[in-house]
Amino acid sequence: MTGVPASAAGGSSGARRAAASPAGRPRPGGTPGGEASWARTPASASATGSTAGSVPGGVPVTGSTSNSDSHDVPGGEGRDGDGHPARGRKIAAAAVDQASVWNIANLLTMLRLVLVPGFVALMLADGGDDPAWRSFAWAAFAVAMITDLFDGHLARTYNLVTDFGKIADPIADKAIMGAALICLSVLGDLPWWVTGIILGRELGITLLRFLVIRYGVIPASRGGKLKTLTQGVAVGMYVLALTGWLATLRFWVMAAAVVLTVATGLDYVRQAIVLRRQGIAERKAASEETRS
Repeated sequence: MTGVPASAAGGSSGARRAAASPAGRPRPGGTPGGEASWARTPASASATGSTAGSVPGGVPVTGSTSNSDSHDVPGGEGRDGDGHPARGRKIAAAAVDQASVWNIANLLTMLRLVLVPGFVALMLADGGDDPAWRSFAWAAFAVAMITDLFDGHLARTYNLVTDFGKIADPIADKAIMGAALICLSVLGDLPWWVTGIILGRELGITLLRFLVIRYGVIPASRGGKLKTLTQGVAVGMYVLALTGWLATLRFWVMAAAVVLTVATGLDYVRQAIVLRRQGIAERKAASEETRS
């Protein structure tokens, strides 16, 4: 029979065969031997957002390429088109983790660290007796203390806590306060024993926290926060060249700061002892339970 197209020759039987084929099965694509063409060209893959590959036996393997440069091939998950491991993911993840250090909370902590040498230079300018330079030094000290109130709150509220912040924040706090106290004592405005008590307490409590951290964490108390506020106000008043009744007032504010410093320091020591005893008792109980 001549002149009859091959597609027409199949007639309704061809349509029935097509209808009987499983739904979603790819249509044969003219490959030698009538094999189905399972592979999609790169152009169509980029347009549709997915790729399809073929594996022995004709089972299609699909995988989204919208957010990945690797192809899902047998035994090659997480690999590029040449079969090499897709290390870009790990590098990108590391870059994101590194970039997270540059958040607003850590930037405020870094600002405090930068302000320390600037504060010392302003405090000691012209022998430390010029009221104008002392006012500039007070401004630097005030900015440092204000940022101390916000960086920790921002880090906890917006989940910006990093290892850098955990280390740098207490260092910045003690650096600005220590620099101010030492400068005041060097200039003769504050007795050295006051500086020694405050700095000794701060360094001692920091060391104590590290010693008992294996048993737990000593939480910051309201007394400790009040101590920090009182110290900041007292030192700030001493940085300014005050006279008259304000000079008398700053003496009593500093006296209150010293009392709070000693009292809260003793309270932290008590908490550390209790925490250590509880930790040792819990470990001993766990050890006996394991033996039994």
